[in-house]
Amino acid sequence: MVKLDLPRHRGAADVRNATQRCIAPPRAKTGETVLVVEDDPDVRDYTIDVATELGYRVVSAPDAPAALELLDEHPELRLLFTDVGLPGMNGRQLADEAMRRRPDMKILFTTGYARDAIVHDGRLDPGIDVVFKPFSFSDLAVKIRRAFDR
Repeated sequence: MVKLDLPRHRGAADVRNATQRCIAPPRAKTGETVLVVEDDPDVRDYTIDVATELGYRVVSAPDAPAALELLDEHPELRLLFTDVGLPGMNGRQLADEAMRRRPDMKILFTTGYARDAIVHDGRLDPGIDVVFKPFSFSDLAVKIRRAFDR
């Protein structure tokens, strides 16, 4: 048998925290398209599901060469969401090539371990944003919106 004696709360509920939890995540604006590049199929599928639910149009690739082909085929792409740790050409190299081809391309990195590839002396390079794995629905929603709005 376990017995717990807890004090009774006699104050008002913290409405501010309850309100913060109920704020809807930011959504896509008309025509916003994301290129998701992730070699892990489960992470790629989750990312596609989140972005699609938020109203973004999504094109995806498992690696950098496939992503570059899609970049050339889809002029509507405006955001590259890429894992840093891709096999072969890594996500940073992919982003550099994407920016060379499309200087207006927005970039959002994700990583679970390769922090040093994009963080230098504790700071991100200008114009670079990152969401660290594992990321939540709301984390990804906020980061994608910020990347588009930047």
